[in-house]
Amino acid sequence: LHYGTLLGSRACVHMAAAAWGSGFLNAVLHTANTFSIPLCQGNALDQFFCEIPQILKLSCSGSDYLREAGLLILSSFLSFGCFVFIVLSYVEIFRAVLRIPSEQGRHKAFSTCLPHLAVVSLFVTTALFAHLKPPSISSPSLDLVVAVLYSVVPPSVNPLIYSMRNQELKKALRTLIQWTLHHQQ
Repeated sequence: LHYGTLLGSRACVHMAAAAWGSGFLNAVLHTANTFSIPLCQGNALDQFFCEIPQILKLSCSGSDYLREAGLLILSSFLSFGCFVFIVLSYVEIFRAVLRIPSEQGRHKAFSTCLPHLAVVSLFVTTALFAHLKPPSISSPSLDLVVAVLYSVVPPSVNPLIYSMRNQELKKALRTLIQWTLHHQQ
């Protein structure tokens, strides 16, 4: 993969600016909207951090839902744009990797990008489940578990997934699994 040739510093700056700018715009709009919501059912949430759907449950006004729905639609477009960009990037990466003539070169390239794909997939699937699950299966305890899944688990396993290329770590993990299985019997 010829990162230096294909992805110059100008392209990196543009991509970083787009990611930071869209993230900042999204955060500012949601934060401003959240602080403008009148709360009439107290200010205690059954969560360990303030998620917008939980805050809306404390709202006095029905119009807050409409305003937030508009922001969620905007957020969905931003998220979908990021998702499409990631998918297209991986299609191009896989096309480039498959053109590598040696099997060892292809293996090395895949072992570099597959951990990133695993982390992104873990985050996207848990976040989608958290925000798209039907209200009929929603409960405070399930909402809390799902929030932990998408906000804590991906960053926690991120170092483990990325370090799986390290042979010493693989050996230590194999030893730990064998020791655990041996002592459970």
